[in-house]
Amino acid sequence: MTRKRIYLANPYGFSQQQKTLLLPPIVQALEAMGAEVWEPFERNNQIDVSQTGWAYSVAQADLNDVKNCDGIFAIANGTPPDEGVMVELGVAIALDKAIFLFRDDFRRCTDSEQYPLNLMLFSGLPQVGWEDYYYTCVDEIKSTEKALYSWLKRK
Repeated sequence: MTRKRIYLANPYGFSQQQKTLLLPPIVQALEAMGAEVWEPFERNNQIDVSQTGWAYSVAQADLNDVKNCDGIFAIANGTPPDEGVMVELGVAIALDKAIFLFRDDFRRCTDSEQYPLNLMLFSGLPQVGWEDYYYTCVDEIKSTEKALYSWLKRK
């Protein structure tokens, strides 16, 4: 059985401390669930940022990974969340990829009473039961009661 590829949209690669401390538990939890994790900072670390045009190369590599993944697990911390993560999430929604949102940031970032983030981020989720696609802590990623588990087990 082939593992589903999940793109881990995140801003943690910009900080060595976040990359070292925050990213590994999330990657490990997703892999333990059976996902093949495509983490963009790890996948694109071979691009030489001293070369002219490196930013375009990184953007294209990330875009191609979003196009070629089966789903996206987007870390949406911050107020507002990282703009690169939001673009990647928008592309995934437009391509009708499976969408999973992660936010362990307790601050509200919305005008909506229903959603904890901008309402457009929930346009790729079901109207009823969207909470099953929304994760608020690393331990919750492993829950057999949440949508990620069901999605990964489907063929």
